[in-house]
Amino acid sequence: MVVTTTRADTGEPLYSTFASRYVRASVPRFKMPERSIPKEAAYQIINDELMLDGNPRLNLASFVTTWMEPECDRLIISAINKNYVDMDGYPVTTELQNRCVNMISHLFNAPIGEDEIAVGVGTVGSSEAIMLAGLAFKRKWQNQRKAEGKPHDKPNIVTGANVQVCWEKFANYFDVELKEVKLREGFYVMDPVKAVEMVDENTICVAAILGSTLTGEFEDIKLLNHLLTEKNRETGWSTPIHVDAASGGFVAPFLYPDLEWDFRLPLVKSINVSGHKYGLVYAGVGWIVWRNKEDLPEELIFHINYLGSDQPTFTLNFSKGSSQIIAQYYQFIRLGFEGYRSIMENCMENAKALKEGIQATGRFEIVSGDVGVPLVTFSLRDSSRYTVFDVSESLRRFGWIVPAYTMPAGAEHMAVLRMVIREDFSRSLAERLVSDIRKVVADLDGRWARTAIVAEVKAEEKPGGVVAYRKSVRETTQQQEIDGDRRGRVDRKKTSGVC
Repeated sequence: MVVTTTRADTGEPLYSTFASRYVRASVPRFKMPERSIPKEAAYQIINDELMLDGNPRLNLASFVTTWMEPECDRLIISAINKNYVDMDGYPVTTELQNRCVNMISHLFNAPIGEDEIAVGVGTVGSSEAIMLAGLAFKRKWQNQRKAEGKPHDKPNIVTGANVQVCWEKFANYFDVELKEVKLREGFYVMDPVKAVEMVDENTICVAAILGSTLTGEFEDIKLLNHLLTEKNRETGWSTPIHVDAASGGFVAPFLYPDLEWDFRLPLVKSINVSGHKYGLVYAGVGWIVWRNKEDLPEELIFHINYLGSDQPTFTLNFSKGSSQIIAQYYQFIRLGFEGYRSIMENCMENAKALKEGIQATGRFEIVSGDVGVPLVTFSLRDSSRYTVFDVSESLRRFGWIVPAYTMPAGAEHMAVLRMVIREDFSRSLAERLVSDIRKVVADLDGRWARTAIVAEVKAEEKPGGVVAYRKSVRETTQQQEIDGDRRGRVDRKKTSGVC
């Protein structure tokens, strides 16, 4: 905390920059302090604590963008005091959002004309976007069931067990049963055949993932569309598909343009995508687009006029910043199709180099596939001496944040490490990471060997000349601690923090 004194002759306040050498009071944690402090002091106190955070650039746990160009940073700062929801006050910002919605809809092959306005909205992320999509499906299903005079109180959604936790939140918050297709060894995405088998008259939609959080793989949405079309024809139902393209929506169009996963498939009615992932914008922006107006029930749209004019709104929250919307538009016009394709190709090349480096160690099995978002998921070949959780913890020494987690239902016996490759992860960083992984493995090998050597083993001669070896208390305790720690970490439930 900064000490403020006053020079007697001028009355000018003097600040000692590092006043902790004089002041020993604790920083307030639970109650607002009674007195004010100088702005320099407040800045220093907070900045000092933030130094203990990890380096975002080395955080390979997250898909979220951690670098943007300085020109875009300036746009973000200049718009930080604009409330996105005030459309009348900030009509240009609203126009930029509408342009982004149209660009995304065309990118996803929505059946709209060149000058036709697309249906969609900006959100704070894919979690909000999924909530909005789910609400639209639920309301449309309820309206149809009411019109047919059928029960409408037990809606469900069919997904794979590999869905992100926001789907579990939607099901919990809005009273929808979540029917999950379990994974199986060697197949870590939703099986379309099993998914369609689980569909019934109460299914409001089947949610498919373009870019699994766990392995980065794309689910076979084209096959899902075909199988579901057949089931709808046989049953007379009209079960639709939602595509959760949070991670893959800004990857597939540029790397796999011929892959049919979007509005080219008739049953796909809505798609969400994260602007703050491979849309290349800082955290705080997602998008949800619908196939056409009929897929978004009008009664879900609210109209308010107390900000100056009639303004339609369909969001879970109200006020929020405009900066990320503006940043998204900047990236679209700055990079264009060519720029996005180049960046995604580079990310995939770096992911390939990282994968090859990890394979070359001879200690790991690659779990992620070759087609998907740029990431590498891998497991230990031998987990008898230490686990992926030990590897993850040891990599922290070098500054790397690499998550370790167990797989969902059907493959929960498997624990893996995952590294997400973003635009700011260079080839040199990939080489450095492989080098650090080799050091960690060598250290863990040595640590285990030292434990075995140090352990005291006593020999006891039994009747009949038999020699029995008895582990010392020290060795037994060490082994119990290692085994207990391993079991505790592997037995964890699905990691909800993986994003």
